[in-house]
Amino acid sequence: MSELYRKISSNPFTISLDSIPVLDYAGFFDQTVLMMKDEAEHCAALYAVEMSGAPRLFCCLANDNDHCFRLYSTELPRERSTVPSLSKEIPQLHVFEREIHENYGVVFEGHPWLKPVRYPHYRADRTSVMDNYPFYSIEGEELHEVGVGPVHAGVIEPGHFRFICNGEKVLHLEIQLGYQHRAAEKLLSESRNGISRCVMCDNIVGDTAVGYALSYAQLIESLSGTLPATSLQIERCIALELERIAVHIGDTAALCADVAYQFGQVVCEALRTEIINTTQFWCGNRFGKGLVRPGGSNYMMNRKVVDKILQVLEDVGKRFAAISGRIYSLPSVLARFEDIGCVTRRQALDIGAVGMAARTCDVRRDIRWSHPFQYYGESSFEPLVFDTGDVLARGLLRAEEVRESTELIIELISAWNNLPAGNSGPDYNLSLSPDSFALSLVEGWRGEICHSAITDKSGNIIHYKIKDPSFHNWMALAIAVRQQEISDFPVCNKSFNLSYCGNDL
Repeated sequence: MSELYRKISSNPFTISLDSIPVLDYAGFFDQTVLMMKDEAEHCAALYAVEMSGAPRLFCCLANDNDHCFRLYSTELPRERSTVPSLSKEIPQLHVFEREIHENYGVVFEGHPWLKPVRYPHYRADRTSVMDNYPFYSIEGEELHEVGVGPVHAGVIEPGHFRFICNGEKVLHLEIQLGYQHRAAEKLLSESRNGISRCVMCDNIVGDTAVGYALSYAQLIESLSGTLPATSLQIERCIALELERIAVHIGDTAALCADVAYQFGQVVCEALRTEIINTTQFWCGNRFGKGLVRPGGSNYMMNRKVVDKILQVLEDVGKRFAAISGRIYSLPSVLARFEDIGCVTRRQALDIGAVGMAARTCDVRRDIRWSHPFQYYGESSFEPLVFDTGDVLARGLLRAEEVRESTELIIELISAWNNLPAGNSGPDYNLSLSPDSFALSLVEGWRGEICHSAITDKSGNIIHYKIKDPSFHNWMALAIAVRQQEISDFPVCNKSFNLSYCGNDL
C-alpha cells in the first residue's frame, strides 16, 4: 500500500474506509495532475460525500496499461469552500467538478464554466434553474442560434441542443440535459429492500438493463464477499454480449434511416428483433430485465436456451454480415459517413472518452480487457480499435463488434458446457461489509458503467453513485459537429447514441 493512494487490481473491489488515504487538497491536486498526465489513466469516479458534516472527495483512477485502480481522497472545509480547479490541467474532470459544485456548493477556482449538470432537488443553489442556464454565446451579425428540444421528435428522453451557426456551418453545440432528474442514486442509498434495488437498476437505462443490473450485482457481491459460481459468471457475460449485439444492430438500422437507406434499416430492425426475442426466450423480457441478480439467478441457462442462442447467432450473424457489407460499400452511404463528425485521438483523451467513442479514436479503452470482470479474465477477448473517429468508424466498429461478440458467446458457451449445472437463486438479503467503499465497473455497449457505494458501521448503504458512459461522451458529440453542416447533426447523434436518462440520474 502506498501512503498516497491504494492500488487495487480487482474489479469489483471493496476496501475499508479507514484504509483510503486522506490527502490535503494541495497533495490531492498535485497527485491527480501528475498521474493523469499519463494517457493510460482516466477517471472512473470522482465525487463528494457528506461525512462528519464536511464533503470528502473520493477519486478513483483506472489505468489501461497496468489494469489497476488508484483510490485516494481529500477532505474539504465544513463551510462552502473554494479550491483550485483540476479541470485547468486535466480537462476530462470538468464534468465531475461541475457535479460536485452543483451538489455541494464547492467552488473550483479557474474552472472554465461551473454550469449545472442535472439540477437535482438537493442542489446547493436553489436559484439555479433551467430558465437561467448560462448558455455559451458568440456575438456576430452573421451568426444565428438554433435550438432543438427539449421535447424530442421521437419517443425519447428530453434534452436541449443549442447550436451557434454561421450559415449552415456549426461553430458550437451546447447540450443541456437534466430535465428529468429521477433521484436514482438517492433511492438506491435509502432503500433497504434488495428486490426494489434490483428492479431500480434494471430500469435506470432501459437499453442497458443487463449492463446496469450486472454492475449493481457485482457491487453487492463484492460488499458481501460473495463469489458467483463460474457458470453464473459465464451466463452473465453471454447476456451482456447479447445486449451489445442487439443494440449495435439496432443502431445500424437507425444510421441507415438517417441517410435514407431504407433497405438497410428494415433488415437491421428485423435482425435486432431476432436477438432481443432470444433474450426474451431466456428470461421472459426482451431487454433482459430480471435476468441478472446478486448471488444467483432465477433464469439459469439450460441446454434449450443454449441451442436457441447458437441457432439465432448463426442465422443473424450471416445475415448481418451480408447487409453490413452492402451498407459499408454503398457510395451514397459512405458519402454521408466518411469524414463526418470526426473526433481526434487527442480530443478523445482530453475529454476522457470511454467505450466506443474512445475505441474509434485509437484509444484502447475497454473494461473487458483493461479491468476484466466476471469470466472475461479467462476469455481471449481483445478490444477492436479504429483510428478515424468519424461516423464511418463508429458504424464499422458496431459491425465488427457484432462479429466479435458472436465469436465470444460461442467461446463462452464452450466453457459453460464443461461445467456442472448451477441452480442457485438470487440472495436479496446479503450482509454488507461495514464502513466500506466499493466500486464496480462493467463494459456496457456504450462503454464503462460505474456503480460505487459507501456503507455505515452497520453495513447499510449510505451513499450510492452511478456514472454512465455518456457522462464522459456527451462532450464527444459536441466536438464532433463543430465545423459540420447542421444537417449532419442527426447522423452524428445516432452514431454515438448517447443516453439522456444515464445523465439524469
